[in-house]
Amino acid sequence: MTHALDQLRQFTTVVADTGDFRLMRAYTPQDATTNPTLIVKAVAQADYAGLIDQVVAQHPDARLDQRVDHLLVRFGCEILAIIPGRVSTEVDARLSFDTAGTVARARRLIEFYAAAGIDRSRVLIKIAATWEGIRAAEVLEAEGIHCNLTLLFSMPQAVACADAGVTLISPFVGRIMDWYKRRDGRDFDPEDDPGVLSVRRIYQYFKRYGYPTEVMGASFRHIGQVLALAGCDLLTISPELLEQLRTDTAPVRRHLDPDRARREVVERLRFDEKAFRFAVNEDAMASEKLSEGIRSFVADARRLDEIISSRMKT
Repeated sequence: MTHALDQLRQFTTVVADTGDFRLMRAYTPQDATTNPTLIVKAVAQADYAGLIDQVVAQHPDARLDQRVDHLLVRFGCEILAIIPGRVSTEVDARLSFDTAGTVARARRLIEFYAAAGIDRSRVLIKIAATWEGIRAAEVLEAEGIHCNLTLLFSMPQAVACADAGVTLISPFVGRIMDWYKRRDGRDFDPEDDPGVLSVRRIYQYFKRYGYPTEVMGASFRHIGQVLALAGCDLLTISPELLEQLRTDTAPVRRHLDPDRARREVVERLRFDEKAFRFAVNEDAMASEKLSEGIRSFVADARRLDEIISSRMKT
């Protein structure tokens, strides 16, 4: 019998949420996403630690932030040699409230990819879905630099991204559910899971109003959440859950369908800066998880700085 992972692929593009090249070869995803968190985990393994030494040796006069970007691009190039699609590469989260800084860092990442012979069509620049990040993505998309807006927890963030012409958004299913589980003191079934319901609402809205922005569910806690979003444009899934899907032979039913979504009655939403900031602030879950996520990403960026700095001194 066909396993759940192959069944899911009939409806949804599967993305690997890992920086481990071996696992990408094992699960053959279309796309891959990476970030400092995943790279910190990868370089702790002997197989990948040498990449840092290579980057340091190849760029002896580069500043630390440049070497970080060279390492991110090196990982991205290794990933693109394995997968047929795109890789997401993250802008330093310390720039989450700096539009100009984010634009400059994204352009540099694309420049480094170009120097490595990688066309920008195969790269998504990953940016936090703050107001400043969304404005940076709008500038970059106008230049043909495609963006993946991450740390997305609310409808206002999603709508603002779509109106800015962003290529892809990554709503965080598991982190949304975590917040409500902690608040309410209970578990959720996939059909009443707040994270699942959030992604379904965003997907329906985008299809109803004809937005080309792709929806990629992210941050899953169990395969029930993944399967409840079968039919979403993309789903980025950890190796642990990919393995569970590969060993599960239960039938997979499509839950999200663009034709059905286009027939939904959905209120049209618009957000200028004031309305956006107010709406996100009014949503305790979204505002708390966005701030928490940025702090976590910044901590991992600093850890990556420390790892590279220690190699520069040896």
